[in-house]
Amino acid sequence: MPKPKNTRLSVFKGREARLNHTIFQTLTQRGPLTIYEIHKKIKTQRGLRHTKYTNVSRRVKALEDSGYIDKAGTRNTQAGAQAILYQLTSRAQVALFLNQISPDIFIKEANEETLIAQLAALTLFFEKTTQKDNMKD
Repeated sequence: MPKPKNTRLSVFKGREARLNHTIFQTLTQRGPLTIYEIHKKIKTQRGLRHTKYTNVSRRVKALEDSGYIDKAGTRNTQAGAQAILYQLTSRAQVALFLNQISPDIFIKEANEETLIAQLAALTLFFEKTTQKDNMKD
């Protein structure tokens, strides 16, 4: 599937893009993980072997503040402490899908049922944002 050329999402732009994408992929494949476990998986990837724990921790917390990652509970660590488990939100899952295909290809190749569902979702979104804008005025 061809990737979009110039329609990159802001979460996949800039210097944090590669680490964000890798965190998303790790959580998609492995399910809820602690920051330590995410860091451990990231360090096994080529080009990210020298990634420091503090950078991963900072990124996870920034993604949580942005609404892409959410706390999923806690787990006991070997040291006896409680570690927070993190999981992807639906916002992050949608971002991953939108990053994989251009809107042009989606519109050309999706079947009628899929397009109707997408149209309903977009209509609802635009109605809600219009209501918010009208309340501000």
